[in-house]
Amino acid sequence: MALTTATLPPASDPQAIVAEAEALAVRLAMLRDEVRRVIFGQDAVIEESLAGILSGGHVLLVGVPGLGKTRLVETLGRALGLDTRRVQFTPDLMPADILGSEVLDEAPGAPGHRAFRFIPGPVFCQLLMADEINRASPRTQSALLQAMQEHHVAVAGHDRPLPQPFHVLATQNPLEQEGTYPLPEAQLDRFLLQIDLDYPSRDAERAMLLATTGISAAEASPVLTAAELIAAQQLIRRMPVGVSVVEAILSLVREGRPEGSGLALVRQHVAWGPGPRAAQALMLASRARALLDGRLSPSLADVTALAPAVLRHRMALSFGARAEGVTLAEVIGAMVAGIG
Repeated sequence: MALTTATLPPASDPQAIVAEAEALAVRLAMLRDEVRRVIFGQDAVIEESLAGILSGGHVLLVGVPGLGKTRLVETLGRALGLDTRRVQFTPDLMPADILGSEVLDEAPGAPGHRAFRFIPGPVFCQLLMADEINRASPRTQSALLQAMQEHHVAVAGHDRPLPQPFHVLATQNPLEQEGTYPLPEAQLDRFLLQIDLDYPSRDAERAMLLATTGISAAEASPVLTAAELIAAQQLIRRMPVGVSVVEAILSLVREGRPEGSGLALVRQHVAWGPGPRAAQALMLASRARALLDGRLSPSLADVTALAPAVLRHRMALSFGARAEGVTLAEVIGAMVAGIG
């Protein structure tokens, strides 16, 4: 690896970054191969999911049932060496079912005396799978939002920190919307990426069919530890980013805001556009994607490849656009073409 003409974060040692990145790139290549050994036909999804986790963010996986979303999260947790929990979201799920609660119990060492004891909920893990997150009530979703945003939860008046690292990988079914509670924009914005899963190719589905209908199915082996993942996340924040890439990120995000966009398609059909957190997400995820590919500094190709996953849940079309059949994919495609 070699440093290109780029801007370095403050207090960064270029030689140290190169040495750490070269060692980490080898481990990340092993990590990606290990996940691909279990998950078939979703290479782009794997890459984007890893980029989201390496960036220290949360990921929303959207796809119809049977595409392997649950399997993907379980495999990522195992390969990353993380403590993984799963919560099946339902309309009757309460905040305490996720956060935990206090129970009145006999005090240890003091017979006859009772005290409150906190029982942690499943959110006290390193990788939480929120399955069908939009089936829970807004009350429960807001409890998870605090955990995602602040990495601690408040229970019975006490702030309780969550383990580090902490990531939420949530799933949604884009078809069946009856009985669901759409996530508020504030919570959607907390997801670094929204990754849409599509059906696998014929060859990938054949490989999946043969691998999963035998006596045993492949399981991923740990490649990283939680401590190594934290170190990787810190390294990504120290990676250099070229001035041209920074300007492309800013141009792309600002082009999606209808009040100041130079694209007629955006001005006419977008109700509201992405905020500054979209630029932050693109900056971090582009660095992570570059490192996954064995490069020290992100390129414009990294930005354009990740733009849909960063922008699609941070923008909304107007009613007129939906009536005319305009899709958000078309709008984002025009925005990306403008910087390409």
